[in-house]
Amino acid sequence: MSQPPVARLRALRSVELLTPSFTEAADFYQEVWGLETVESERGAAAWLRGTGAEHHALQLTRADRTGLGKISFAVGTPAEVDEAARRLLARGITPVTGPGPLDQVGGGYGLRFIDPEHRLIEISAEVYAVAPRGLDGAVPVGVTHAVLNTADIDASVAFYRDVLGLRVSDWSEHQMAFLRCNADHHCIAFNQAEWASLNHVAYEMSSVDHFMRGLGRLRHHGIDPQWGPGRHGPGNNTFSYFTDPSGLVCEYTSEVAQIVEDAWIARVWRRVPELSDLWGTAGPPSKEIRCHMAGAPDPGPLSRLSALSPLSPRNNLEVQA
Repeated sequence: MSQPPVARLRALRSVELLTPSFTEAADFYQEVWGLETVESERGAAAWLRGTGAEHHALQLTRADRTGLGKISFAVGTPAEVDEAARRLLARGITPVTGPGPLDQVGGGYGLRFIDPEHRLIEISAEVYAVAPRGLDGAVPVGVTHAVLNTADIDASVAFYRDVLGLRVSDWSEHQMAFLRCNADHHCIAFNQAEWASLNHVAYEMSSVDHFMRGLGRLRHHGIDPQWGPGRHGPGNNTFSYFTDPSGLVCEYTSEVAQIVEDAWIARVWRRVPELSDLWGTAGPPSKEIRCHMAGAPDPGPLSRLSALSPLSPRNNLEVQA
């Protein structure tokens, strides 16, 4: 009998990025990209929010290399975090920290563990609330998805499906897989590649009008899209891709397809220009943006222990009781 997923993930909360260009990246995401700094730490880390309800959408951490720090998912209660720890242990996966109170900006109760390609995954509940922020500005609501390069797309999809409970929404041939945790078409997508790395992080704009106005603001800062604007076939979302000062790819998107669980049937999309961009406005992605999306092999944040924030001590044996 197969084991159930470790938790019911409600949403993608935030993404942490590691960067040697910390000051430039923090300035870009606040002054140009449109996020708002919630808190910063002596030029070493910054937490930035969108207009949505999450305490922060992006954490930037100064590091000696560029890469992915952690991916954080929301669950409903601390009890679900404890149950996730039990189920991880039953699968032979020991949390690297937790479960317990998160000793970090934003608080909360959670745990962290490593996936098969050394990415750090956080599951959390009861993260601090933030005051409402106006929705009129052409700025991101928050993080809506992350695309991850993987050396084994079948193994990656199986792990995130079976262990984390994500559902496959669509495939782009056997090159990309789109997975969801709620009604949004995808919160994680995997791209078959030579190595594991971050492909890009996408930020939701609340409408096509906000999306286009956001592009206008970036153009005002002298920054043009490196691919886009257009509308993808899988997910039906608008897209426009840029590169931040760290060389990591960030995307504005809007109008992602909404899934009705009992009615949705996953499809396999052909990888042809007319389906990569339904509008036909973006043209092919440039060699430069493809290079940035490929990134460099990422050994994961545990190769740099200072990128991790400790949790309050708690013996993992507790969760086996």
